Amino acid sequence: MTKPTMQNGSGEKGAWAAGLSQEDLMEKDTVLVLDVKDKLVGSASKKDSHVFSKEQPRGVLHRAFSVFLFDKSDKTMLLQQRASSKITFPNVWTNTCCSHPLHGMTPGEVDDLEAVANGNPVGVKHAAIRKLKHELGIPLDTFQPSDFKFLTRLHYWAADTVTHGPLAPWGEHEIDYCLFVTVDSKDKLVIDPHPEEIDNTKWVSMEKLDSMLADKSLLFSPWFRLIVQKWLKTWWKDLDKTMTTDIHCDFVTIYQFDPPQEHMGGAGNASALFLKGDDSKKQGAYGKIKTHKESLLSQIVRTDEAFAALSLLYINPLKSNLDTDFVRKTFDAEDLAFCDDILVKVSRSFAGVIRQLPSSMLVDIMIFYLVLRALDTIEDDTTSFESSEIKINYLKKFHETALEDPKWSMDGVGAGDERRLLQNFPKCHRVYKALQPKSREVIADITRKMAYGMAEFVDKDLGQGTLDLSEYSRYCHFVAGLVGEGLSRLFAASGLEPDSLSQEMFLADQMGLFLQKTNIIRDYLEDYVDKRAFWPQSVWKKYSKTGDLGYFTQQSDPAIRKQSLYCLNELITNALELVPDCLDYLAKLRCQEIFRFCAIPQVMAIATLDKCYSNSDVFTGVVKIRKGLSCKLILKTNTLAEVHDTFRRFAMSIMAKAKKQKRNGVDDPSFDKTIKACETIVTRTTALCELQQMATTGNRAVFLGILSAALAALLFVHNTDSVDANWQVAAKGGLALLAFVSTRWKPLPSPPSRLRPASDISKNI
Repeated sequence: MTKPTMQNGSGEKGAWAAGLSQEDLMEKDTVLVLDVKDKLVGSASKKDSHVFSKEQPRGVLHRAFSVFLFDKSDKTMLLQQRASSKITFPNVWTNTCCSHPLHGMTPGEVDDLEAVANGNPVGVKHAAIRKLKHELGIPLDTFQPSDFKFLTRLHYWAADTVTHGPLAPWGEHEIDYCLFVTVDSKDKLVIDPHPEEIDNTKWVSMEKLDSMLADKSLLFSPWFRLIVQKWLKTWWKDLDKTMTTDIHCDFVTIYQFDPPQEHMGGAGNASALFLKGDDSKKQGAYGKIKTHKESLLSQIVRTDEAFAALSLLYINPLKSNLDTDFVRKTFDAEDLAFCDDILVKVSRSFAGVIRQLPSSMLVDIMIFYLVLRALDTIEDDTTSFESSEIKINYLKKFHETALEDPKWSMDGVGAGDERRLLQNFPKCHRVYKALQPKSREVIADITRKMAYGMAEFVDKDLGQGTLDLSEYSRYCHFVAGLVGEGLSRLFAASGLEPDSLSQEMFLADQMGLFLQKTNIIRDYLEDYVDKRAFWPQSVWKKYSKTGDLGYFTQQSDPAIRKQSLYCLNELITNALELVPDCLDYLAKLRCQEIFRFCAIPQVMAIATLDKCYSNSDVFTGVVKIRKGLSCKLILKTNTLAEVHDTFRRFAMSIMAKAKKQKRNGVDDPSFDKTIKACETIVTRTTALCELQQMATTGNRAVFLGILSAALAALLFVHNTDSVDANWQVAAKGGLALLAFVSTRWKPLPSPPSRLRPASDISKNI
């Protein structure tokens, strides 16, 4: 390669960096200033672009690269420790080489977006060769641009607060190009580090890197930590394929990352750039994405829903069974109060459903939920662990540490109330230890299974979703299907449900999958922003013209909107196919309170799918059903017939929407499957619904007939003076007869139900 030269302001050329200090390079190097789409919009000195101030809280966005050099013979990677004399991020360990392409260089280091889209940013690769020579002394002819594998880009920022304190005047704000390159053997590689650039170098295995990351005495650059957490292990484990194929390449997406908490702030007091919201409440994107709500008027005019809300809040609320003699005598009041309070905080609206369970098993389910929520908090945290291996280790040992060590807790993981749950976990542990042995056994077993399942997905790059429907369902099994299994075993262990229910693992799994798939469908945008998406690529790539999951967010484009709705409806149809198994599971329950506990989330799910069907709002925010409708649905979960009626109504609603679109010329590829799934639900629920309808209609007709006849007789008797006395006597006799019939009339019975209150069942246990 030609020795890099730089043209100065007078048009004269000279060897780049010759005789220049760190301060000189900060003033003279001219970086490429970008917009958020990586388009070149100007230039700035390296110094000006890295200044953090009130005027530019995160500096100036510019282009950068990160080189990862590997020895093919033993698959070790070369790390460098940045020199203590560096102005930005001194003393930190990081990848092999990290720097910036510059203006005015020969060979040229400026790439247009077409070169990036084609996967060959030659300018960035020239810059990488230049800096490998400058920092590490690797001869220029060691590598050619074609030797580098460009993988993807990340947009991140970080204030150098670790070095310069909370008001750090320096930081990074870059779109960073990830480059892999290999040598046959490190023994043949010439390395002569520049003392003003590098203090130390080290070839490391994956295991050695993990041990270094776990060493709190060592500092690591924020960009390196982000790349390690997001991609490095996956790319490294598959090094041959990474270098010879495009299996891990993504030339379209610019992944966005806010820094670890310790790199927030700086002289400009910069906060999160990519996620706006109240981080004290929930971790991830929850609460930071727009929620699509119907207007207040839209809710008020639905008088049945308004009455249902009033009824549930004031007339017939879900009764809490927490304050009973059994609970008070069995569990420590202070610990239980914490568990009850944190349950409300971390479970959104699920606390009330748990509290209405029988007191003999209420606390078992509460602790089961909190244990799994704590585990889920660890899984969801993408920034607090130095490496995926460390995170996996925490997950796999959770059932041994959190459930066995009474003093176990965790700090610095999760956000808001989830973090508080982990910090105060000993309180949950003490309540857990007071449970019956059978319940503890179930909770520990399911926690272990779920943790191992979660660990399976930690190293997977989920920025673009799961691979296919099989992996999609597998993930849902680990995080929701296993919950169904655990609940079934706890129900049976309580004696309120038969032992046979603990063997209904398939139906319990399907019920969990139905709920989880509904959540994943609804939470498209939240999950995409969090870079942990679950929509299966085998489905959405059929509809994304760019091969990127974020394609569907561009709802202002009619063509994209059409494709996004096709994709959405296919996933909704996939979820609807699980409904018959959910109904079969509910039909096996005999305890009234347990039935409602299981039925309420199910009816909410089918209502949510109806709300989401062909609804483009899914791609621009979070879609939620009306609160009044939620209350109405809750009040209609007393019998299997009521639940069947709810499923039938929403299945018919989805079917009507699909048929209307068909008549309007919309050629939805999933139309036939959608209609078939809805017809199956309608067929399965019609018989019980018709019996319920007959009883309701018949009773209403008889009642109205009696009332009408009575009113007519009263009017006849009291308002007719000229009528023969005999007719008046007859009318009065008829009125008396109607009164007698009405008092003796027995309403037509509703369809028989096998459900009984827990108190009745407990008498026979």
